[in-house]
Amino acid sequence: MLEYNLQFFAKEGPGGEKTEPATQKKLDDARKEGQVAKSKEIANGLGLLSLFLLLKIWIGHISVSFLELYGGIYNRLPEVVNMPYGTVPVANIESILTQNIQNFFLVMLPIFLVGVIVAFGSDVVQVKWKPTAKTLEPKLSKINPISGFKKIISLNSLVELVKSVAKIGLIVYITWSYIKDKLQILFYLMDMSILSAVQEIGTIVIDLGIRIAAVYMIIALLDLIYQRWKFSDDMKMTKQEVKDEYKDQEGDPQIKGKQRQRMQEASRRRMMQALPEADVVITNPTHYAVALKYDSELYAAPIVLAKGADYLAAKIKEEAKAYDIEIYENKPLARMLYANVDVGAQIPGELYPAVAEVLAYVYHLRDQKAGRY
Repeated sequence: MLEYNLQFFAKEGPGGEKTEPATQKKLDDARKEGQVAKSKEIANGLGLLSLFLLLKIWIGHISVSFLELYGGIYNRLPEVVNMPYGTVPVANIESILTQNIQNFFLVMLPIFLVGVIVAFGSDVVQVKWKPTAKTLEPKLSKINPISGFKKIISLNSLVELVKSVAKIGLIVYITWSYIKDKLQILFYLMDMSILSAVQEIGTIVIDLGIRIAAVYMIIALLDLIYQRWKFSDDMKMTKQEVKDEYKDQEGDPQIKGKQRQRMQEASRRRMMQALPEADVVITNPTHYAVALKYDSELYAAPIVLAKGADYLAAKIKEEAKAYDIEIYENKPLARMLYANVDVGAQIPGELYPAVAEVLAYVYHLRDQKAGRY
């Protein structure tokens, strides 16, 4: 019996095994470093497919253009051949070469353009447009023999080997399956004119290339799925890494909690300091307390000076008694004000009638105490 430990195969990192999905920040950082989930086979497959499709459409024009190019060279040969020995003008040779090189590139330009567009477009479709120069920077880790050995013996190397074998096998199979039906035509090439033979061979090569490229695209799509899975797996983080990243971005939760507590305490102190200015405290009576103030010269509606629940509600009522502020019990109104109006905010319009009734009662009591009635 062989003993083995599955943890040997587990991905380890700072803080234990990498089991957590990558955060958006880690994905963004990896993108800046040029690490993305893409398949090179997509560009290769699309390049091959577009090349042979373009040749199938463009081959007639290319053939005529090359024949004209050859004719142009042949017609200008007398300018060089008929000159006396040793008197061939260099300018004539340069002119012939320059003109024919330009004509050659003009004929091949559509193929070059399609190749560039397909290569660029396949990358943009896979990973979107976000160029980076990080991948061009030299890294000592790339020449580390230990890292190189690890790359040789890895799952990725095995996948690349399987891809290579699959590509070679499929190309051989498709080529033979297609060529065996064309063997009879190939035997008759010697009896054809040069132009007919070239056209026949060109048709066979292009049709075979399209079939190979189409199958190649299937391998490329499977490789893209694998590359995205592998990238997602490589980007996984340990629980400790997630916690450390959260601390870096948001700060230590304990420190933030203390800061939040200090802010709440400061807010409560300001609230209690403003409480003596209140006109009335509306209570639940045991759970909620809301202090209101109304000054028609300063506010369009009454504002909430202080509010609290349970212990803080009891503290507000205690302070209200100390400052001889009227305490009015109205359970629904107290709950509505506590739940919907922040400290320092004006009450909403739908609560105007109920609050106006309370304030009218409070002002009436205040006038009675002042001896106005």
